[in-house]
Formats: sequence, structure tokens, C-alpha cells
Amino acid sequence: MLEHLDNYRFIEGNINDSALVLDTLEQNRISAIMHLAAESHVDRSINGPEVFLDTNVLGTYSLLQASREYLEKYPEMAATFRFLHVSTDEVYGDLAENEPAFTETSPYKPSSPYSASKAASDHLVTAWGRTFGVPCLISNCSNNYGPYQFPEKLIPLMIITAISGEKLPVYGDGSNVRDWLHVEDHARALLLVLERGLTGETYNVGGNSERRNIDLVRDICSILDELLPREDGISYAAQINFVEDRPGHDRRYAVNSSKIERELGWKRTHSAESGLRNTVKWYLDNRDWWQPLLERSKS
Repeated sequence: MLEHLDNYRFIEGNINDSALVLDTLEQNRISAIMHLAAESHVDRSINGPEVFLDTNVLGTYSLLQASREYLEKYPEMAATFRFLHVSTDEVYGDLAENEPAFTETSPYKPSSPYSASKAASDHLVTAWGRTFGVPCLISNCSNNYGPYQFPEKLIPLMIITAISGEKLPVYGDGSNVRDWLHVEDHARALLLVLERGLTGETYNVGGNSERRNIDLVRDICSILDELLPREDGISYAAQINFVEDRPGHDRRYAVNSSKIERELGWKRTHSAESGLRNTVKWYLDNRDWWQPLLERSKS
């Protein structure tokens, strides 16, 4: 997609390379950083937490320090520079079934190494804003879904595993609840926060689409039954296989997006039903994109 654009410059590097980050800021007189770089898979954080600390915590520190040095060297950029740190609702921890959704003032209670690393990076961003005057903002979003999502994530994993004829692993009894946000709605929210949000503020972005994991998987199976029926005529739901729950598995997440709606005018445009159907169809139509990723991960 990028090859069709003429207003970007791709620089391959590591966010922990502070010298490269600072040089990039200086050479291009950058006016904003949207920090989306992160290790973001809970299961992998349990099996190997070190890389999550390296990228999510130290990487965020590197970007903040480079931003601080950049603004000290070019103080004229301070009036327009903005640092948006893109985070997750998982920093807030677990919600009971009838408990109100997370707001921007909810206390942090991370459960996994992943969410703990994101909570730490959130605190670093706040500290560099208050102590060093870096113009920072934070957004905390619910579970994303949509085209081009890496196959390890729940929705693409279920789609690809189902059409491969394999068992569909569902943790515990499948009653864990997640709020689902379409990636296009999230992208619009991030642009609004970057352009119009108040520095020093946090904005929660949710899809208002709470759903139990088992219901989500069954919905995916139902859509597949319609779009790509199994040759034996049996529903893909027959492939569902309940497996041992993962350690520290939060029961429910839900995000209150009233602040970004009220202050910045954001609204979601994708319903849970149409968004999920379009996503399933996208993965069925774009095997050439995800198949090489699976082969690479197995090699």
C-alpha cells in the first residue's frame, strides 16, 4: 500500500536505538510521534516476558528521551510537537459482570506481563510530560479487529484455524468478555486525539461491543458456515475445543468512550455484526497475505 504514496519516508530501525530516533526527529523536523510499537500478545508475554519489557517499557523510554532531547535542542518545535502513546484497556485489569466500564480515572491493576509492561509505559509517558514538559497524550483502547491483523490474534486465528479443519481452542468455559473495536474506528480516534486532544490527557476508545469469547467464536463459525460451508455439511462450531484457561486470565473488559465522544466528537461507524462479517470475508479473500506469515512463523 505504501508504494502508492509519495508523502512518507520509511526508516527501518529499532525504537530502542535512541540515536536513530533522535536523528530521525532532527532530520525530518518531526511535529508528532504516534507510538504504536509494542509487543501485544498476552500468551507470548507469559511464555517470554523479557521482550515485552524491552520493547514496551525501554522502547517507550527511548522514544520519550529522544523527544525530550529534540525539544531541548529545537525549542521552537515545542508549540506544535505532540507525543501520542497508544495503550490498552488491559492496564485497568479485571471487571466484574455488572461493574461499570473502565473510565480514564479507573485504577491500574494489570494482570499479565503484557498489561504490566503497558501500564509501566503509560506511567513513563505521564512522568515525562509532567517532569520534562514533553507534550504527551495517552489513548487506551479495547480489543481491535479487522483486516491485516496478525494471525496470532483471536479473530483471525479462529477464522484460519477453522478453514484449516483444525480444533478451535477456547480458553476455560469461554465466558470471558471482551469489548471489540474495529481498526478503522480506532484509527480515526487516534487521529482525533493526536490533532485535537489536550496534552496531558488520556482518552479511552471502545467499540461498545461486549461479547463473550465463546459467542464470538460461534458467530465466526456461523458466518463461515454461510460463506464457505464445510464439505460434510457440519457447522464449523463442531471444531470448538475448550482448553485449560491461561494464568491470570481477566474475566471482563469494557471501555467507556464518553470522553472522546463528548470532547472530540468521535463515534464508531462499524457495528459488531457488519464489522465481524466483513473481517471474516476479508481473510477468506486474502489468503495470499496471511499464508506467508503462517509459513514464516513455522520456519
